[in-house]
Amino acid sequence: MAKLLSYLYPITKKVKSEINGTLEITWYNGKKHLNSKNANYSYGSLQRILKFGLQKLDLKNVNSILVLGLGGGSVIETLKTDFNYQNQITAVDIDPQIIAIAKNEFQIETSKKLNIICDDALHYIENTPDTFDLIIIDLFIDLTVPEQFLDLSFWETTLKRKSASGSILFNASLDKELSQKLEHIISYLKSHIYQVDVYKKVNQTNTVIIGKAL
Repeated sequence: MAKLLSYLYPITKKVKSEINGTLEITWYNGKKHLNSKNANYSYGSLQRILKFGLQKLDLKNVNSILVLGLGGGSVIETLKTDFNYQNQITAVDIDPQIIAIAKNEFQIETSKKLNIICDDALHYIENTPDTFDLIIIDLFIDLTVPEQFLDLSFWETTLKRKSASGSILFNASLDKELSQKLEHIISYLKSHIYQVDVYKKVNQTNTVIIGKAL
C-alpha cells in the first residue's frame, strides 16, 4: 500500500540513530530511499553517483570488493543488478542501526557472497589481513566525510589493503572547504603510481575519485 500511495505523495518513517541522528526511510514514486537530515544515504542520488563511478571501472577481473560505508546497501544492489557482479563483497559500517535498516527495509544481509561487518572503517582497515580488488569508500555522517578518512595515514593503510592490480573508488564530499585535502589525496595517489581520474559534480553534487594501478 505504501508503495502505491508514494506515487501520490512521499511516505516517511523516521528512525533514531546514535551515530547518524534521525534517519528517514521514505517511499517516493514507488521506490524506497534512505536519507539523513540533509543527504541521501541510499537508493537515490547516492546510488546514481556510485553507479557512475562503477561504470568507469572494469569489473571482469574483480574477485573481491570492500565497501566502506554500507548505508542501506544500494551499492550492493547496483553491483548485483546493473553489473551482474557475483563475487565476494565485504561491507563495513559503524552504525548497527544502519545495518538493521539495510536488512529489514532493503533485504541486504549477510550471505555466502556478502559479509557485513559492524565496525569503524578506520579500525577495520587497520586490522584486516585481507586485500581486495576494489575498495569503495563512501563514508559520510550526513553531508560530511569524517576527518580521519581525509588523513593521508588512512590512505596509506588503504593502499596496503588493495590487491596489486586493484582500484579505489572514493565518493568525496561536495564541501568546497575540503578541496585542498582532496588535492592532497589525489597527489598522494599519483605519487604511488596510480592513474587518478577525478569527476566533479557527479549528479550535480559530489566529486568521485578513481585510482587505478598503472
